[in-house]
Amino acid sequence: MKENLVIVESPSKSKTIEKYLGNDYKVVSSKGHIRDLATSGKFGLGVDVEHNFEPTYEPLPSKKSLINSLKKDVKEAKKVYLATDPDREGEAISWHLLKELGIKEKDYSRVLFHEITKDKVLEAMKNPGKIDEDLVRSQETRRILDRIIGFRLSKLMQSKTGGKSAGRVQSVALKLIVDREREIEAFKPEEYWTITTKFQDFEAVLFQYKQKKIELSTEEDADKVLQAITDTYTLVKSEEKAKAKKAKPPFITSTLQQEASTKLGFPAKKTMSLAQKLYEGIDLEKETVGLISYMRTDSIRLSNEFIGSTLHYIETNYGKEYVGHAKVQKSKDNVQDAHEAIRPTSILRTPESVRKYLSGDEYKLYRLIYMRSLASLMKDAKVLQKSLIFDNQGYGFKANGQVLVFDGYLKAYKDYEASEDKILPELKDKTLKSKDVEKEQHFTSPPARYTEAKLIKEMEELGIGRPSTYAKTIDTLKERKYVELIDKKFHPTEIGIDSTDKLQEFFSDLINVEYTKNMEEDLDKIADNHIDHIPILREFYDIFEPKVESAFHDMEKKAPLETGEVCPNCGSPMVVKSGKYGKFEACSNYPTCKYIKKPEKEEKVIVDCPICKVGKIVERKTKKGKIFYGCNNYPKCKTASWDLPTGDVCPNCGSLLVEKNDKIICSNKDCSYEK
Repeated sequence: MKENLVIVESPSKSKTIEKYLGNDYKVVSSKGHIRDLATSGKFGLGVDVEHNFEPTYEPLPSKKSLINSLKKDVKEAKKVYLATDPDREGEAISWHLLKELGIKEKDYSRVLFHEITKDKVLEAMKNPGKIDEDLVRSQETRRILDRIIGFRLSKLMQSKTGGKSAGRVQSVALKLIVDREREIEAFKPEEYWTITTKFQDFEAVLFQYKQKKIELSTEEDADKVLQAITDTYTLVKSEEKAKAKKAKPPFITSTLQQEASTKLGFPAKKTMSLAQKLYEGIDLEKETVGLISYMRTDSIRLSNEFIGSTLHYIETNYGKEYVGHAKVQKSKDNVQDAHEAIRPTSILRTPESVRKYLSGDEYKLYRLIYMRSLASLMKDAKVLQKSLIFDNQGYGFKANGQVLVFDGYLKAYKDYEASEDKILPELKDKTLKSKDVEKEQHFTSPPARYTEAKLIKEMEELGIGRPSTYAKTIDTLKERKYVELIDKKFHPTEIGIDSTDKLQEFFSDLINVEYTKNMEEDLDKIADNHIDHIPILREFYDIFEPKVESAFHDMEKKAPLETGEVCPNCGSPMVVKSGKYGKFEACSNYPTCKYIKKPEKEEKVIVDCPICKVGKIVERKTKKGKIFYGCNNYPKCKTASWDLPTGDVCPNCGSLLVEKNDKIICSNKDCSYEK
């Protein structure tokens, strides 16, 4: 029996922290949420919409034995520390633990671990607090909203379309993808031409005529220019300008997901999973330690302690001229500054020093985070930009170049961000002869489809959802077959487009960017105790529910796709339906007729059967999954073999010849023929 009980979310984190705290502490894990909204009451919402949206919670079925174990631990402890993750969701988990486990107010403390290192864990234990009820109300409001929208709209989509679900943020993200696809479909490319003159060491592009911008819409326009100009160009302006290439701030959740996607090729879900491991603790040679700070944050703030140690590290390892300063957070209404940016827990723990303890992908992500944090505190890089402007019969041609004169933060971040020099010569003579001049046809391009990184950036800029939910939202869209990734770009499926159109027909004032953004802002105000959550829920529900009822009544149900065949039982048309295990063909007269067409088995044909000369030798599997080869003319032809048939027969006994151990032999064990 130990006097102090610490409850965290993750089992791996519990092992790390228990090592830090010593023998007087028992550290256990809740493995995330232990209870959720019930599925009882009106519409199965688990929420009493008539009485101030009072929620009913019930233990998760999978957590019942764990809850009993936690109750026993609580009963044996004198003091309980609720140390779930330091964010809104973690605050709610702690509150649910408090209520479900029957922990008394005087017997518990709330502890926040922003880093899983010994010093920071011990420091947090010395400064405990209580659960933030406003954060809990905010999370609870979000959960109730998502339950109402998810349950009601998902049921609507299932009954009227081929869609499986809808959601407050999910459906808006899908609309962005569908809207972009329609922009691409409606786009009409416009022709334009460019003219480039080539000198000995560089090129210049036509950009103006008589000091005004020029546009060439047709080949005829381009030919007029070519006919007017000569091969002699006069330098009329040479300009040099120093420009700072600013160091980027340290990562927040969304920018980490974006950069890991573009630079490492990691999906958002994978990035967050790897980051979770790096935060919770890695077994090093003599210690277990979290390598990064908490990875769900939208603040670029860094602690004074980290800034001081990193600036000293930069001066020691790179030189005084590389020492920069911390970035200032730009003002954003939706920024929650409870956490620091995502950074290494120690700048002295270099990527190479821990590489042997990490998987390949863990190392790649840790190195990216480390280098970004280091670079953010280094001086800006400096480039010298140069432009040369030439005149030829009133036509202006421009050549641009730049040279990196001080690498600054790129010294550390050069593997992720390049600065390519484009050198223009020093011209002693103001008159140049061109070697060649070219005209080239172009067409304007449609807007690009979203990649994961671009979709996350768009959602963040529009203020829909939260950085911690982006990965889950994207994953849901893929799982529900609303989108598919082709060449790493999102294409909406037919079901995704149809679901979006139906929702916009009936819910355009609720399922849109502006409404979703405003709801996020209201949730933040609830968290800050600026507004009450009940009026927010009431206002939403009183608008939403009548629209749902109307949609159930008026939304036209999508007719199933006919296959062109008729039901062998009743003669009704056969249609394509979707079920738990994918699409299948069934009678359209359901439920009167319940005929379902059995799917035809796909057979992998190896060769024509040389024995019966009618069937095909195909690949088959035994009940235990072992592969063998047999004739599909069975039982008329019983030719079969464990080894790969060649399509020939044995000249000695007429049995099947097979390939085994790089040899051609007879499948008849009593025959010793070998080709």
